[in-house]
Amino acid sequence: MNVLIVFYSMYGHIFRMAEAVAEGAREVEGAKVLLKQVPETLSEDILKKMGAVETKKAFSHIPVASVEDLEAADVVFFGTPTRFGNMCGQMRQFLDATGALWAKGALVGKVGSVFTSTATPHGGQESTILSFHITLLHHGMLIAGLPYTFTDQNRTDKVSGCSPYGASTIAGGKGELTPTEIDLAGAGYQGKYAASIAAKLMKP
Repeated sequence: MNVLIVFYSMYGHIFRMAEAVAEGAREVEGAKVLLKQVPETLSEDILKKMGAVETKKAFSHIPVASVEDLEAADVVFFGTPTRFGNMCGQMRQFLDATGALWAKGALVGKVGSVFTSTATPHGGQESTILSFHITLLHHGMLIAGLPYTFTDQNRTDKVSGCSPYGASTIAGGKGELTPTEIDLAGAGYQGKYAASIAAKLMKP
């Protein structure tokens, strides 16, 4: 079973969540997990002004995804930071290039799952994931979220991310925060959960 995790990360938060998703997916027997990042659309100068050049070096070894990678996968996880309550432009541009896959129904029946990050607790975590689902539904993908059997998303004693729509984390206004144990546990749970569904669907 081919598990693909496609993400965009500027300051490393989504990359760390992607690693946690991968760890969870690897717990499923037969899962072959591959991490890839969508192409960058910003220039080096812009990234320098945003203070992202150094942070992106931490995952510069992760190969860049192509739309053909989606077709080869059995389950696809998408990780994106929030931009005004929606996915980031880099992810949107990547998905906008999947028209040929849509035309031949290449992703129909595949499992799709989304995780995200925001600067603040109310920065659009849920709207980003839910609006992302629209694209997956147009492709005929089967959506897997983060069920309430991951009970830590019910906790109120700590500020953390995660919802039934998918794992998430709070990055802070200047990217100063890191994913909490709950956030990473939710991402890992989601990885194992969605990969398990894909494995069941592949059984004869």
